[in-house]
Formats: sequence, C-alpha cells, structure tokens
Amino acid sequence: MDQERADQNFTASAVVESGRVVVTIGGEVDMSTAGAMFEAATREGTAAATLDLRNVTFFDSAAIHALLRLAERFGEGLTVLASPQVRRVLEISGLSTQPWLRG
Repeated sequence: MDQERADQNFTASAVVESGRVVVTIGGEVDMSTAGAMFEAATREGTAAATLDLRNVTFFDSAAIHALLRLAERFGEGLTVLASPQVRRVLEISGLSTQPWLRG
C-alpha cells in the first residue's frame, strides 16, 4: 500500500509479508505526519514491523512519540533503520541504545 500525504516532504509506503509490515518513510516526520507513520506501521494481522527511516530528513518529538508507541506495540518485533538525522535525534533523546534501533 502506498500513501502520499498533502505534505510534499513526507512519503510512506507499507508492504505486509508473512506477518511483518515493512514501512518505508521519506522526508519530514513531524506533528503533521507522525500519525501517518504510525498508521502505516499498524496493519491488521501483523506481529512485527520494520520501519525504514533511512530517507527521513527531519524527525521531531511527535515522531519520537509515534516511534515509542510502535515499540510498545511490537516489542522485540520492531526493527528501525535510521538515517543519520534520525539517529542524532534519538541520541539526543537518550534512545540510541534501544534494541530495535539498527543502522
């Protein structure tokens, strides 16, 4: 499933394979798009999620909140692939050692 929001700086696409949703996010994740990121990752019938944030250029506190909600939902089934910008925000917020963070 592909979704493009009115925000030209945000893209989200999701594919479900064998109970895992793989979500690719691009652009800016902020308070106007964090909900769409969360929705893209919470597909019915999925027990695990990979969130590919390697093309994210901006990540704010609303994005962190959505990410933490996904970590609560999926637990050990969550994998997050981070861009340098996302990694830096997670380092500043004290989340860089989370087991779900990769790359």
